[in-house]
Amino acid sequence: MKPFRTFVATALLLVQSEFAEAKSQVTVNVADVDKAVHAAMAQFDIPGIAIAVVENDQVVLSKGYGVRDIVSGAKVDEYTLFGIASNSKAFTAASIAMLIDDGKLSWDDKVTQHLPEFRLYDEYATAHMTIRDLLSHRSGLGLGAGDLMIWPDTDKSVQDIIQGLQHIPPASSFRSEYAYNNLMFVVAGEVIARVSGVSWREFVERRIFKTLGMEASKAGFSRIEKDNKNWATGNIPDNGKLTPFFVDYLQDFRGAGAIASNVDDMSKWLLTQLAAGKTQQGAQLYNAEHQVQMWHPHIMRLPKQSSFDAYRQQFRGYGLGWAIEDYFGYKKLGHGGGILGMVSQVAMIPEKKLGVVVLSNQQEYPALTAIIHEVFEDALGRTDKDWVTLLATEYKSEKTKLYAEAGVVSPAVKQASLPLQYYTGTLTSQWYGDVIVESLDGKLRIDFTHTKMLKGQLEHVSGNQFVIRWDEQRLEADAYIYFQLNKEQAVSHATMEFVNPDISDFSFDFHDLKLMAK
Repeated sequence: MKPFRTFVATALLLVQSEFAEAKSQVTVNVADVDKAVHAAMAQFDIPGIAIAVVENDQVVLSKGYGVRDIVSGAKVDEYTLFGIASNSKAFTAASIAMLIDDGKLSWDDKVTQHLPEFRLYDEYATAHMTIRDLLSHRSGLGLGAGDLMIWPDTDKSVQDIIQGLQHIPPASSFRSEYAYNNLMFVVAGEVIARVSGVSWREFVERRIFKTLGMEASKAGFSRIEKDNKNWATGNIPDNGKLTPFFVDYLQDFRGAGAIASNVDDMSKWLLTQLAAGKTQQGAQLYNAEHQVQMWHPHIMRLPKQSSFDAYRQQFRGYGLGWAIEDYFGYKKLGHGGGILGMVSQVAMIPEKKLGVVVLSNQQEYPALTAIIHEVFEDALGRTDKDWVTLLATEYKSEKTKLYAEAGVVSPAVKQASLPLQYYTGTLTSQWYGDVIVESLDGKLRIDFTHTKMLKGQLEHVSGNQFVIRWDEQRLEADAYIYFQLNKEQAVSHATMEFVNPDISDFSFDFHDLKLMAK
């Protein structure tokens, strides 16, 4: 037997052993979980949450709490659809596994075998990038690099995105470091489309949702039936008050984060995962061997330390669409997902045949983490802690500190180095496209032409530096722009950076732009 096959066979036996050794009784304390959800909603100001918990091949909790729409007051239930964002990545990886079973590709196929036009900035990475690399965040591109091509809600096609990749310089050498990157999953979605002959959306809906009985789930909000009104609207805190916020930007995320689902459907997904790809109806979604591949760390990350326990995490890594880590001595699989106004989290402990999914229509991610800690606490026999209060206290303290540090950007001088018209014109990025700066009513305005939501006003800071105040302030993405002038005192190029990178979402990757004057 070849060494790699020996590894897979051994690992598969270990995975199956994890499934087989789990205790038969249910250990999750549903009353404690219910209490934790209510506490999280109160302490984190969350309008609505839905949760499902599975253990030992059964659903032990599937329930909605609060409201899905703060205007209408419509209630959340187990069938309410939320955007699961990056939890879609595991579905993309599973789709690849199914196509491998169909004999149409392999994990180690070069991407260019299926997408001849695929190019990265680095020629070596282009030539050697495999499907496995696409799904494990080891491309060499930086955190969120190129996300402005999909975030928020651009008009770019998949082909535009693929064409733009070759112009984004890497942040590290190929396969040397972990750096979360959505665009590689967009590319993986296109590989699925080319190989299967149907779009990523259709493949996921037909081959996965239909097989598992995930009848309400859709690969994008726009695909939800018009007569189905049971979907959640996201909410963003704005000056101490929650404000509804909904845009169908999930379409752009495709294989990286387009799916809308509910906890009733997601419980079926969890049960299938914990059964090594076997559905409740007995069908094998993908060969159990692929579970080993998806749940094996393909790139390692620095372990994180708990703030509340004398606990040193032993390992943390990323597989194929799944984050993998040590959790108090157990192997934990999971993923988070976040879009503006909505977050989700999935977590599983295979050894206990235990899984949980939490969906929320507010963007306070630590609330979901606290709830999952409560789910796992009883099942693992750990000392009781009030995780919600612990994480809420830490989160609010840290958030207050970050916003205080952000401060108010005040002009250092009363006027710019040059009259405002000198800064006007069209700037262009090789991978994003055109950005227009114009003078209107004596003020500078900026327009990211491919992104409806990225329009704003420039306020002078000092010299040739301005701060961009977006019209949609709930984006929390204010950024500095630095104009560079040539000897004729004309703008030659401009660069950007966050006002406060700890507040702004990493997908606003302004720092990766080099805007050249046209």
